[in-house]
Amino acid sequence: MTYSIVARDKETGQMGVAVQSHYFQVGPVVPWALAGAGAVATQSMVNISFGPLGVEYMRLGYTAEQALKALLAGDSQPEARQVALVDASGGVAVHTGARCIPAAGHRAGDGFSCQANLMEKDTVWDAMRDAYTSTDAPLAERMLAALDAAEAEGGDIRGKQSAAMLVVTGKPTGRSWEDRIIDLRVEDAPDPLAELRRLLRVKRAYMTLSDADKLEEAKDLAGANAMRLEATKLAPEMVEVQFWTGLSLAEEGRLDEGCRLMSRAVAKDRRWIETLNRLVAVDRLPADLVAKIEAQLTASSGRL
Repeated sequence: MTYSIVARDKETGQMGVAVQSHYFQVGPVVPWALAGAGAVATQSMVNISFGPLGVEYMRLGYTAEQALKALLAGDSQPEARQVALVDASGGVAVHTGARCIPAAGHRAGDGFSCQANLMEKDTVWDAMRDAYTSTDAPLAERMLAALDAAEAEGGDIRGKQSAAMLVVTGKPTGRSWEDRIIDLRVEDAPDPLAELRRLLRVKRAYMTLSDADKLEEAKDLAGANAMRLEATKLAPEMVEVQFWTGLSLAEEGRLDEGCRLMSRAVAKDRRWIETLNRLVAVDRLPADLVAKIEAQLTASSGRL
């Protein structure tokens, strides 16, 4: 009832899981990962504990293969399970039980595994492998390409409902909440992969904003704002991205350009103007700058 991929990127060390299923809220069930340890996809007649236990085994130093053996040894129905693991060294282990509903199978490769059950065709996992290995992109986008390939082969025989993606950094900080660099869930949608793709694009925009903040902290305001403008192109529909980028430009002295961006947010909700006043109230912005911005936004509001 599910197809998924677990993978580790050789260049960055990032590890992740991506999945689609005809199942409500697949995100809390199938994908598990911890930076510096490994990633797990648990599915079919799912034993959810395989996810956190598998990750914990690998955190303690088990290889993916050793962790898989431990999981199956402690399970009462291994023949009904499908589970795949990748460890922090790129080791891979995967199991498709004999009682997984056909079409069911898997294909493992160098640092990744593609697996599926209850598929329309038995060509799904090979198509996933081919798409993943032939896509030149960051890990998240390569995993999404594998999901697209599975759906193109017919996907889940029952249809589609939810999807999820989890990616952890290859440079663990010990702060797991920071190491989960991508954590996206589509709980229930007519086209979950299309929505997952949209969410990934928006996430990339916000990641770009975060990188811009780091440049600003390093006193490179021009570089930071160039990066923020790139974020507005990645997610042009996100008015918050437009607003904060515009405000940063205005602070740099590019008032007209900044106000043009902020006006897109104001056109949808004029309370964004009051947001500026709230920032003044806590000394986040100078009152004279906000007065200039408000004047321009108010003057242009009739043309929005």
